[in-house]
Amino acid sequence: MSRVANAPINLPTGVDININGNSMVVKGKLGELTFSLHESIKLDIDQQQIKILWDHNSKNSKAFAGTARASINNMVHGVSEGFVKKMLLVGVGYRAQVKGDLLTLSLGYSNPVEYTVPDGVTVELPTQTELHVKGSDKQKVGQVASEIRSFRPPEPYKGKGVRIADEYVARKEAKKK
Repeated sequence: MSRVANAPINLPTGVDININGNSMVVKGKLGELTFSLHESIKLDIDQQQIKILWDHNSKNSKAFAGTARASINNMVHGVSEGFVKKMLLVGVGYRAQVKGDLLTLSLGYSNPVEYTVPDGVTVELPTQTELHVKGSDKQKVGQVASEIRSFRPPEPYKGKGVRIADEYVARKEAKKK
């Protein structure tokens, strides 16, 4: 029995769900997200809860039910509250600037790195060395944060680079003579 799929999803106020065949649309104050349900998965929508129903005899249905429940829960959370990834630029002279949807990063290379932020995701800069990647789609927010991190991943000797705020960077000891 799937433990993830058994938990109901609570719907906050202001979130609407429309189901048309196997596709569903979740609308909220922060946007609209779509999801395709597997044929073996059905949804039972009560007052303010969603329950996942599936064929208990099929092993694949159990797996699809857990995945569908997690994805729908992320969509409901995303359109109501949104997701935020906090990132840090660690290093002397490392800084960032945002103009519209263009993120410019000075990361110690000879030229600045320019990154075009995709639709549905915004990047805010509380300080020059701090980035907040925000959006309603959890996968998109994580992908953008990962792409920004890939320009200069943290190195193990001094810890310089672009990192997610709660990321642990394993440090190495320098060579000794």
